[in-house]
Amino acid sequence: MNEPVPPTTAPAPASSSLWRTVAEIERYVATDGWGAPLRLFALVRTADALERDPQLAQRLPENVVAEARADTGHLTSVEQDGLPDVTDLDELLGQLAWPHGVDGAALVVERILVPPDAETEVRAATPADDEARATALAAHPLAEDVRIAVGVLRDGSHECAVRSRSKDSDGEVATGADLVPGLVSALQATLQE
Repeated sequence: MNEPVPPTTAPAPASSSLWRTVAEIERYVATDGWGAPLRLFALVRTADALERDPQLAQRLPENVVAEARADTGHLTSVEQDGLPDVTDLDELLGQLAWPHGVDGAALVVERILVPPDAETEVRAATPADDEARATALAAHPLAEDVRIAVGVLRDGSHECAVRSRSKDSDGEVATGADLVPGLVSALQATLQE
C-alpha cells in the first residue's frame, strides 16, 4: 500500500513566484481594457515585508499572508503612481532606481507589432521620419496591438507575458522568460546599484 505524500512546504523557486506575479499583474491591468498608459510596479518578497512590518499582516488578505508564510519567495506587487511624464520608455527606465527594500520590478506597456518583413518595408519607405514610420506601422494591415508585462528580480530572474488584442483572453496570453529580451534588460538595469 502506498502512503500519501504530504504536501511540501519548501519555498517555490523565485522564477515560479515571479511567473505567478507577472501573470497576476497582466490580468489586473487587462481589467482596465486597451489603450492604457504604462504601468510600473515594485516587487517585494512578502515574507520579508511582513518581518519588517508585522502590522502589514492586518492590511493584506489572509490568503496572501498564508501564501507568504508557506512560500518565502512569494511576491507582492506595489503599483507606482506619479511616474515622470516622458514620451520614451527608455528615457523613463533610465531615470528609475529602486531602493534596497525592493526585490524586483515589473512593468506593463502596450505596443504595436508587425511582422519583421512588414517593418523592413515600412522603414525603407520612411527612412528619416520617425513619426511617419510609427503612423505607417500602426496602419499596416498586419499590425497587432499587444500588451507586454515584464517582471525582473535582483537575482536576474525574469518572466514575461504577452496578450494580443485579437486573442484577448486569459487563456491566450503567451508566457516565457525570453519573449522580450530588450525590455527585460532595460528593466533589469533599473535594479543595478
